[in-house]
Amino acid sequence: MSEISAITVKALVKSVATQEGELTILNGINMDVKQGQSIAILGPSGSGKSTLLGLLAALDSPSSGEIILDGVALHSLNEEKKAALRKQKVSFIFQSFMLVDTLNALENVMLPAELAGINNAKEKAQSMLERVGLSHRLTHFPNQLSGGEQQRVAIARAFICEPKVLFADEPTGNLDAANSQKVADMLFELNRESDTTLVLVTHDLALAKRCERQLLMNSGELSEDSEMETQKRAHKPVSLHSVGVS
Repeated sequence: MSEISAITVKALVKSVATQEGELTILNGINMDVKQGQSIAILGPSGSGKSTLLGLLAALDSPSSGEIILDGVALHSLNEEKKAALRKQKVSFIFQSFMLVDTLNALENVMLPAELAGINNAKEKAQSMLERVGLSHRLTHFPNQLSGGEQQRVAIARAFICEPKVLFADEPTGNLDAANSQKVADMLFELNRESDTTLVLVTHDLALAKRCERQLLMNSGELSEDSEMETQKRAHKPVSLHSVGVS
């Protein structure tokens, strides 16, 4: 693993206005993720995990604090430059797959490569689908694929542009145990081979343990957990204080 930082977060705060007043979702988050590292963020629903993921991926802007993604300070970018950064450096895998219904498997995987201007997008997409065991499903549409197959298409799509950072939000959340295992195996295999930095949000303790580091989010504060003692800690609030995570 490299000693170069892929993601650095300093004193990150995210607040929103509500009828009851200002609500702080993230409260002074500090973290440092090295290039090629895999980390899992766990915590109860509503603790701020997905909000943090969206901020790290430049999909939203913080109320205060700093995020540096692959050496670029996100606060220095306008929306157009953020979109360009995401296209160049970032990929996503979602719990709900987020495939384009009107495109077949091959076209779904080709799409980000074509948007990035890769000349051999079709050949690369075919190769990626072969890697995830779907060479026989190239012309099938999402509604003709099982949940596990759809997520494997999503994994192929995420890796086709060789992203610097891959964000995954509950990537096995909609799958049964067998498909969860298969999808996780493929995710980590491709992650190791490509040296992509992996940041995933999950409630699945077994999936989290496969990452090099596990972080716990609770009430908008983040702490590193080296023990991962019980499943309960991933789902129920625990007493944590915000610390710098390196």
